[in-house]
Amino acid sequence: MLWLLVPFVLYAGALPLANRVEPVLLGVPFLFVWLFAATLLTPVAVGLTWRGDRRLRTEAEAEAETEAEGGRR
Repeated sequence: MLWLLVPFVLYAGALPLANRVEPVLLGVPFLFVWLFAATLLTPVAVGLTWRGDRRLRTEAEAEAETEAEGGRR
């Protein structure tokens, strides 16, 4: 779930630091480059969160099955 903080930090937390016209990268103001990079990194962060959540959910389900089987005996 901590991966979901990455887009927030990139958009809101660091925006005051990147809000300047200079330097220019490839003829584009730095702020636009920053926002474009944040937009590309957001699906990566969401995907990592989903992958981690699915792994934790699978482990919890396996533990629950083990406990249920142990309680039946």
